[in-house]
Amino acid sequence: MPRRGETAVVPIDVDGGGGRQERPKSPRHRSHGPGHHGRHGPNHQHRSRPPPPPPPEFRPFRRWFPFLVPLFIVANIVLFVLTMYENDCPARAAAAGSAIGGSIGESATAQGCWLTPELGRFAFQSLKENPLVGPSSATLLKMGALETSKVTQDHEGWRLITCIWLHAGVVHILANMLSLLLIGIRLEKEFGFMRIGTLYVISGVGGSLMSALFMVSNISVGASGALFGLLGSMLSELITNWTIYENKVAALLTLVMIIALNLAVGILPHVDNFAHLGGFVSGFFLGFVLLMRPQFGYINQKNSPLGFPMGATKSKYKTYQIILWVIATVIVISVHHWVGITTERVQC
Repeated sequence: MPRRGETAVVPIDVDGGGGRQERPKSPRHRSHGPGHHGRHGPNHQHRSRPPPPPPPEFRPFRRWFPFLVPLFIVANIVLFVLTMYENDCPARAAAAGSAIGGSIGESATAQGCWLTPELGRFAFQSLKENPLVGPSSATLLKMGALETSKVTQDHEGWRLITCIWLHAGVVHILANMLSLLLIGIRLEKEFGFMRIGTLYVISGVGGSLMSALFMVSNISVGASGALFGLLGSMLSELITNWTIYENKVAALLTLVMIIALNLAVGILPHVDNFAHLGGFVSGFFLGFVLLMRPQFGYINQKNSPLGFPMGATKSKYKTYQIILWVIATVIVISVHHWVGITTERVQC
């Protein structure tokens, strides 16, 4: 059936029509040569349809909108500002100078803070006291910093969580938030806020536990343990999803170099490498549990048109992925049980 507005040429049956011949075409329907464009000119398209839209881009895995990691960054910055407000270095220095008295007290008051005229209450402790440009240790402890004796003797286990949201100074928070921005945004886009948020918090607590075990005499703050947990999960994700990567060796070498450089930072003074190691190990095993992806063969079969043969049915996960998942799950549960028993014994 021709479309409305189009001219139809209907042939007459020659063989079965009893000698009937084809009706001659009228002059208005006569075929013209290839150089003839008709009365509408060469650029006219007779009732042409618009080109079909391009097919949607096939994405084997869902892409998430990252909002949790930016919230984490904002929360860390807000808590640092509140910590500096609570620190109030000029007032503390003035009180200390008055207690000492005399010229020595005045000198202590003058040298106790940095950038007092510009920042006022938010002035930093002297660089001699805090080279990371931040508050005093007493203020950090008051805000929830980790100290082993506070956890074991005073039963303040909440410090294992609060310490990962505090930072010792401007240098400290800038380095951590930049790393979180670069690493966390990418992971949240690929795996979603539930998995990455869980991984971030549990890795941070794992780093706090390691720090409490080996850094008994010092206080500890910072999101470094949680960040190293994200790095550890990236390594385990690369291993368990090995078959979906194209440049496997390049991806592995790049990630190993990033991890090695970040671990080397732990050699510097005032940096808690035990929190780095604890967070990294926690994130590494959690990555096998939380970041396992289905294989491509299963996804292609799932998204294939109905009735289109795709060969033998593919399993969702490969055998080695399931084995790694089981091993990592057993280790995570065992460590959690051991930590619970150890904490109860220490507190008693």
